[in-house]
Amino acid sequence: MIDPLPPGDLILETDRLRLTPMMPEDIDVVLRLFTDERVMRYVADVETPETMRAHMTDAVKRGAGGRIGIWCITRKDTGTKIGDCILLPVPIEQDDYDWTDIVPDRYPNGQIEVGYLLIPEAWGQGFATEVCARLLRFAFENTDLEEIVATTDPENAKSQHVLQKCGLVSIGKKRAYAWDDVSWFHISKADWSANASNSE
Repeated sequence: MIDPLPPGDLILETDRLRLTPMMPEDIDVVLRLFTDERVMRYVADVETPETMRAHMTDAVKRGAGGRIGIWCITRKDTGTKIGDCILLPVPIEQDDYDWTDIVPDRYPNGQIEVGYLLIPEAWGQGFATEVCARLLRFAFENTDLEEIVATTDPENAKSQHVLQKCGLVSIGKKRAYAWDDVSWFHISKADWSANASNSE
């Protein structure tokens, strides 16, 4: 049995951003993300509003005492929601997460990946790097995970650059999301801990 983290410990902050566990009322930013062709270019086909409203039942699920799930990203200065970010198990033979595996009292099966989506108005301002670095810190300080991975479309050079800036290294291409030749990255807890930039 995994002890749940206090709700306050699941609110993650950076200099400019606040990451809060996804809630039903965050459907507004979810719709902005998943119905926008620019956002979904390297991710999947755009979704319909109806599909995403139905998806919110899964989107708010949290595993491992709250440690695994989706966060909503909000700018501190304006209060504007600008995206979402995840710590979730990478699907291999499916094109979506196995939401039945996200349960409160244990870690899900499979490797846990870090990921993020931002609305176009938030691109190019360093927010993705801020989010990725904060989720890695949370993962290695507040979970039992010894490794975090990430996957990207091989052509998504900007996202790969963000991952590398945060210390993840390429481990080549392999299957994920029911696609072959997905670019994979990883970082171990030991490597993250050894990086002096992560010390405060």
